Amino acid sequence: MRVRVLPVIFGTFLAFTAFCSAATAAPPNFDADTTAQRSRSSGGFFERLFGIDTGGSGPVPRRRVSFDTRYKPGTIVIDTTERRLYLVTGEGEALRYGIGVGRIGFTWKGKHRVTGKREWPDWTPPPQMLRRRPDLPRYMPGGEDNPLGARALYLGSTLYRIHGSNEPETIGTAVSSGCFRLTNEDVIHLYDRVNVGAPVVVQ
Repeated sequence: MRVRVLPVIFGTFLAFTAFCSAATAAPPNFDADTTAQRSRSSGGFFERLFGIDTGGSGPVPRRRVSFDTRYKPGTIVIDTTERRLYLVTGEGEALRYGIGVGRIGFTWKGKHRVTGKREWPDWTPPPQMLRRRPDLPRYMPGGEDNPLGARALYLGSTLYRIHGSNEPETIGTAVSSGCFRLTNEDVIHLYDRVNVGAPVVVQ
């Protein structure tokens, strides 16, 4: 007796497709803007099904990835060559973000801790930067035009920060004076998951 495998497979596919459509269908009177925002922040059906965080609207979407198990949860690992930031979330797992890094002559490596957090931080360019760029303002209050963006994480006693940016097109490039920039959307996502005292490894 011949077993008709193809119709069975096709029928199973149709059933699964119907299930996916039902699982992701919007309820009556749904708010389209809210739904779109939730979709961007939490990923689509298959991303949620397989545990992949694909939120973020920047040029380098964030991802949940496998990662080196030597780092404890809560550790930030920055790969300046890859231009990615990893927040270790569990045993062998991390959230990966696209970042902008220091341009040639301004890259660095080392270990620090997050010593401060600020929402919509003010910006006071350090003397070293003002000597290179005397045209810069001496002080800029926090806001959408501020180059530190929506959030900032301060690293030890250094002048460097992990911060947001109002120039998302610079993510994945080497343009800064040593700080690490994310899109404002991604830096808010990261900020909410990082505590003061978190280890930071720059490599």
